[in-house]
Amino acid sequence: MPDILLQLLLFGSKALIILIIILIILITLVALLGKGKHKTRGKLTINHLNKKFQENTELILSETESKKHFKHYQKQQKAEEKVRLKENGRKHIFVLTFHGDMRASAVETLREEITAVLNVATPTDEVMVRLESAGGVVHAYGLAAAQLQRIRARNIPLTIFIDKVAASGGYLMACVANTIYAAPFAIIGSIGVVVQLPNFHRLLQDKHIDFEQYTAGEFKRTITVFGKNTEEGRKKLQEEIEDIHQLFKNLILDYRPNIDIKQVATGEYWLGQQALKLNLIDVIQTSDDYILEQSKEAELYEIAYEVKKPFLNKLMGSSGNLQQRLMDVARFKVT
Repeated sequence: MPDILLQLLLFGSKALIILIIILIILITLVALLGKGKHKTRGKLTINHLNKKFQENTELILSETESKKHFKHYQKQQKAEEKVRLKENGRKHIFVLTFHGDMRASAVETLREEITAVLNVATPTDEVMVRLESAGGVVHAYGLAAAQLQRIRARNIPLTIFIDKVAASGGYLMACVANTIYAAPFAIIGSIGVVVQLPNFHRLLQDKHIDFEQYTAGEFKRTITVFGKNTEEGRKKLQEEIEDIHQLFKNLILDYRPNIDIKQVATGEYWLGQQALKLNLIDVIQTSDDYILEQSKEAELYEIAYEVKKPFLNKLMGSSGNLQQRLMDVARFKVT
């Protein structure tokens, strides 16, 4: 009986190994085929919000008003549309959306959207960004803020809307705007820098496991996950954090000089009404209300750059995301 079980286990192990080999071969083939094809490009989508609002209004009126009144409304709208077309001078508002994660992944689509808008926008137009982010790694949010600076550099009015949260790296982006709007209970601020990571040195010692690390450069590594951290390394890391924090504060003061930076750059966060008193924002209003209000006087276009992920990326996405999260643990975060 034990021999039969052993044979079954051996057979199962061999079958599992063969299955793994087949999967590796298939993934390799897909990767090689993907390399031979033209790289999939993203697609810019444009949604004319005025048209969307008009269609929704007509849909409701068709059900709630009499046929006579509804036809009269449609006739009136057509007359107004003719007047607008003759004027041909209405302001354009380009609406972008940024949902920020720890790595500010949306910066890849943001840069494409901004480039597209800058090809057509003029200083008489406006770029509006609906921003939602609780912060993340420094270099990624620095790039996101730099993308918004491209708009300001061309003297195109930039308006940021914070309906939920723009904290830390999120506020690093928001402060670039000409005008910042926020909902009454939106979370704003958290102007600070943090680095956090576990250290397993004592655990490895208990298990009699040696950890060796070789570097060229005195501060190539300041603190480490597995090695013994030194006071010199900790001190150097603290200096680096303070330098990044100062750069963060300098950027805010460049665009919002009326802020009391000592008061707001403590790492604390505030709700919309409180942030208004501290000059972190300019107006209390939701993005939905602003868009509806502006649709009476301007043409609004929602711009989005969408990228279709290749099959292999989808297949390997979960493991890739896990690996990236582990790498992010030891990085500087504006959060």
